[in-house]
Amino acid sequence: MRPSALSTSPEEPVTLRERKKQRTRRALADTAVTLFGARGFDGTPLDALLEQVEVSRRTFFRNFRSKEDVALTAVKQLWDAYLEAVDAAEKSGPLADVLLGAMLATLERMDEDWYRRFPPTLRLVADSPALDGHALRHCAEVQEELVRRLGVPDRLELRLLIEFFVAAWHCTLDEWLPDCAPGELPALLRRSFASMTSALTLEA
Repeated sequence: MRPSALSTSPEEPVTLRERKKQRTRRALADTAVTLFGARGFDGTPLDALLEQVEVSRRTFFRNFRSKEDVALTAVKQLWDAYLEAVDAAEKSGPLADVLLGAMLATLERMDEDWYRRFPPTLRLVADSPALDGHALRHCAEVQEELVRRLGVPDRLELRLLIEFFVAAWHCTLDEWLPDCAPGELPALLRRSFASMTSALTLEA
């Protein structure tokens, strides 16, 4: 999978050229969230974003693949960092704990800038069928990557576990979105995970 356009690491690029590229990517991602949020994603042409940031199409496509790609920067940042956390995690004990622990480590790694951009990005996805479809395709790619990176045989139980994890994450976001307090997100995720067993035994 392609690395995210913005780094969550506190380390700055070494060369002036890399620092300029990062500033351009950040300006495009920040402006996209603000502009699309104000005008609507579907009704805002890419040229409006380029005009705001004062970059060419050539520069844009050196940094992002599409208008959808730049709009989903915060989402893709999260999942890129999550896959790295899964790779670094010790693969012992219940895999559900590995998946949860990796996401908690990822949320701790995210900085204030990401927490500022993530909620409006989620609202953009909810308001745009096109962007929602793009986000669903990306989620499916991440799930395939998880199957590969966990290093266990690909079987029904593994795919069900990953589906449950993704569902728990989405339910967590639904609970979090009204207030979007950064410190509450890990606790809400733990609660969603702890509720999975009881949810499976819920009776009518």
